[in-house]
Amino acid sequence: MTDEPVDIAWQGKWIVAKRQGKWEYVSRARDIQAAVILAIDDEDHVLLVDQYRVPLGQRCLELPAGLIGDEHDGDTALDAARRELEEETGYRCELVEDLGYFHSSPGMVSEGFTLVRATGLTKVSEGGGIADEDIVVHRVARADLPAFVAQKRTEGVAIDVKLLLLLGGTMLARS
Repeated sequence: MTDEPVDIAWQGKWIVAKRQGKWEYVSRARDIQAAVILAIDDEDHVLLVDQYRVPLGQRCLELPAGLIGDEHDGDTALDAARRELEEETGYRCELVEDLGYFHSSPGMVSEGFTLVRATGLTKVSEGGGIADEDIVVHRVARADLPAFVAQKRTEGVAIDVKLLLLLGGTMLARS
């Protein structure tokens, strides 16, 4: 642990680059947080999205997700999850459960996310996000997920680390 002061190297609308002693890292601006949605339907299919990610310079396969409190005052993780699930995938859910708060890259970013499980899914639109998000929705049987991810890799799509949640068992199995 360090008692050194935090210096702001640069701040934009969405992120803040910080320095504390020898460490350099990035935080979300305005204490904005994120909700990540594990949406599994009654037929054991999971909803995934892919979209172009500027920092990667390519499309990325991900769980649906969105920011909490970026545009909606009083927003909670569960509110944001419901809204983002419908915007991105075109599905509404009956139930959304908080599965905990996690950090995906704690050596580089301070951001964490609330993981939620959405169940009781009903398709209400095509999804695809808002404005220029260009989100492609995938409904994939959990049993087919390892092959689906492998195919996306061969197509040059990046794979978000949070998909390990769904792939863990198959990756840990000995061949």
